[in-house]
Amino acid sequence: MTQLGLPTVIKACLFDLDGVVTRTAVVHAAAWKETFDAFLRQREGEGYRPFDAVTDYDEYVDGRPRADGVRTFLASRDIRLPEGDPGDPPDAETVHGLGNRKNRLLLERIRAGGVEAYDSTLRYLRTVRAHGLSTAIVSSSANCLDVLRAIEAEDLFDVRIDGVVAAERGLPGKPSPDTFLAAARDLGAEAKQAAVFEDALAGMDAGRAGGFGYVVGVDRTGQTEALYAHGADVVVRDLAELGDTE
Repeated sequence: MTQLGLPTVIKACLFDLDGVVTRTAVVHAAAWKETFDAFLRQREGEGYRPFDAVTDYDEYVDGRPRADGVRTFLASRDIRLPEGDPGDPPDAETVHGLGNRKNRLLLERIRAGGVEAYDSTLRYLRTVRAHGLSTAIVSSSANCLDVLRAIEAEDLFDVRIDGVVAAERGLPGKPSPDTFLAAARDLGAEAKQAAVFEDALAGMDAGRAGGFGYVVGVDRTGQTEALYAHGADVVVRDLAELGDTE
């Protein structure tokens, strides 16, 4: 292992955004809860079973493209909605309408409270780059570029594969490994030469399915065992645990 806490074969590092680079996972979970609870209350009345911002979020929506998150959670409640269109208004009772409602709430929360980065991750990124490794941001978010600019971190990544780029290239999102594989290719690395840094269970699944050289689970919410079960090679609470970034 190198002083970065990575196998010597690794030449590229692929980072998830929410929960790894930025403190936005809790904001995403709150926006999903507000969206789904309003939908379920209207559909089932006051006796509805609320969306759990920890267990439901981790299992069904975290790390997935927005529409996939809607489909997966609704399927867990045996609910099916029309797909609709990506341009559906936020009040449309469709998969895309619910997803757009969540995105509107997310943007409102981000604008109200701003975006915070994990300083230890930014230090680790700078150290990784100083050691000659290439870096990519891999996120299902269509707001990824705006968030990177908000935290002044756009220049820390050689490649960006986000919700916008994935849609343009027709790449399925996590838990499929396609977005991570695309990032590795764009960096000129094979999967076995790339490390994945993820906090979502869907991201762990993607790392395992893609055959990546090292999969780092970042446990911000006390789900270490689940991260290992879904394919992590190592789990840390903070990237500073991987190596000296001073």
